[in-house]
Amino acid sequence: MSTDSQRSTESKSAIKQRHLEVADELVPSDPGQLYIGGEWRDSDSGDTLDTRDPTTGSVLAEVQAGGPVDIDRAVDAAWVAYHETWSDYSVTDRQATLHAIADRIEARADDFATIETLDNGKPISEARIDIDLVIDHFRYFAGACRVEEGRTLPSGPDHHIETLREPYGVVGQIIPWNFPLLMAAWKLAPALAAGNTIVLKPAEETPLSILELMREIDEILPAGVINVVTGYGPDAGAPLSHHDDIRKIAFTGSTEVGRTVMKNAADSITDITLELGGKSPLIVYPDADIETAAEVARVGMFHNTGECCCAGTRLFVHENIRDEFLNAFIDEVTSLTVGDPLREETTLGPKVTDEQVQRTLEYIEQARNSGADIVTGGGEPDEKALSDGCFVTPTVITDIDHESRAVQEEIFGPVETVFEWSEYDEMIDQANDVDYGLAAGVITSDLQQAHKTARDIEAGNIWVNTYNEFPAGQPFGGYKQSGIGRETAAETLEHYTQTKTINFDLK
Repeated sequence: MSTDSQRSTESKSAIKQRHLEVADELVPSDPGQLYIGGEWRDSDSGDTLDTRDPTTGSVLAEVQAGGPVDIDRAVDAAWVAYHETWSDYSVTDRQATLHAIADRIEARADDFATIETLDNGKPISEARIDIDLVIDHFRYFAGACRVEEGRTLPSGPDHHIETLREPYGVVGQIIPWNFPLLMAAWKLAPALAAGNTIVLKPAEETPLSILELMREIDEILPAGVINVVTGYGPDAGAPLSHHDDIRKIAFTGSTEVGRTVMKNAADSITDITLELGGKSPLIVYPDADIETAAEVARVGMFHNTGECCCAGTRLFVHENIRDEFLNAFIDEVTSLTVGDPLREETTLGPKVTDEQVQRTLEYIEQARNSGADIVTGGGEPDEKALSDGCFVTPTVITDIDHESRAVQEEIFGPVETVFEWSEYDEMIDQANDVDYGLAAGVITSDLQQAHKTARDIEAGNIWVNTYNEFPAGQPFGGYKQSGIGRETAAETLEHYTQTKTINFDLK
């Protein structure tokens, strides 16, 4: 059984030169102003932050670090836009606008994918998939906005009762660093489709693709419909989440920060949508095709370098196939190519920051110290060419206690934990024995058994014989501490609208 992933043979200087050349071509020399009211402006404080290339450690750009005053300005601009222009846009106008945004992204799809790779570190092949999904979600909500309807309620001959779905007005949105533009699309598209204007705060680690999007679509949108305030969470995100004039907050990120957002929103009784963390189980039955199961498990865990809230981080394998499956799975894991994410052959890129590297390594060390078996990986790659980047080797851990921190807490890195099971009820109890309930996977040829298992798992998203499929129209969201509400589907429009009831006395 091999314990080493495939590695790049390039030199450090070659990788760095490639990234410098690509960044010079795609990242403007002054890319980082705030976008408020259709204008580019500096932060009130004049403070800035650096966004770094996680592959090389080099600074990609200097970005404005917004604060409470900038959030106030953005909220004011969004309300002006809502009252003076956007609320006059018909559903047909909004649909055309969303299609126009999708067209602009599609025309520069490779540029956006490359910016994501530079800023986030995800392999370029995965970044292209993300951008295709971005386009798909804008087009989906362009269509979905045409089917949002009110109702007429039975009320007798002397009354007429009808309901309308109306936008909130100005909504605040806070997006994470693991899928920067895709998470923005998940929030921007339904909010616009429903008729809202927006103040969006991107993750401080990965602001470049959303800023580039605003440069691209500036002429499509009326000024102030989308406002982007970059900055740190405590300085820009917190003021947004408890702003008195924000009518709705949507947040994607860690459960810990989600709790704070929820508390902040409570001060002004602001509606919220939260998509938070996960520790998702992936259950392999003894009748599963071994090669297919190993491939699905690899995709479920190591897609996006494990920086995926729904990653299948707890792998439950039936005892009858445990050894055969584990051998096949390790072969899949060690076939991953760790290296420069701009290279087509790379399948595992760097983590987003060195802080995230250290967090991941601490969990691995905790598991090792508790007596768990690190079957493969377990550290940073030893190639000098990758030493300036934020790399962690893909890791598989067995013989670990299910109560271990590495099992119960979200690592958000390329670390899989494997468990053996024999009794169904015990396995289901253990699969549900975490605070999270975002996703799960089931691998079996028995679809009746798959359906029962899916019903018994406490999670909002269940994949059967596949994993990490996110087509627009498929609701996404979690149970328990994995969040509130659903994104990416027609029902998402309900989260961005409120019901008005009108009762007519006809006498």
